[in-house]
Amino acid sequence: MISRARIAAAGLFALMAWQGRALEASAQTPTRQAAPAGAQVYFHYPIDGLSVPERFTVRIGLRGMGVAPAGINHARTGHHHLLIDTDPGPPDQPIPSDYNNIHLGNGQTEVVVTLPKGRHTLQLLLGDHTHTPHNPPVMSPKITVNVR
Repeated sequence: MISRARIAAAGLFALMAWQGRALEASAQTPTRQAAPAGAQVYFHYPIDGLSVPERFTVRIGLRGMGVAPAGINHARTGHHHLLIDTDPGPPDQPIPSDYNNIHLGNGQTEVVVTLPKGRHTLQLLLGDHTHTPHNPPVMSPKITVNVR
């Protein structure tokens, strides 16, 4: 027969294990930084439908928030990401860094881009100090440019 003390100890150990797993899971999922109502990121240049040369400068505007380099954790700030020919990923995950997801992690507000001739989509997405989109995400509408 199992004693009440053993049952209580087993229950305590199970509770401790569950709490440990919950803490481990919460440590792996960063809390998303809040975005102020009305915050906007937008293209100064190019604008939707514009024909551009193969090498051109993207100029970025931001309203309602400030710019801070990656790794700097200040409320109401973030840094820019330029998405080329791709859609944003899950909003609770860091933005990848590859050919289609250009990180402007030093706080830049413009970037020179070289694209092959043809039609391309561009979108801006603000990321926090961990490259994770804010809550709610601060992103521009997707625009299309024609590289000539």
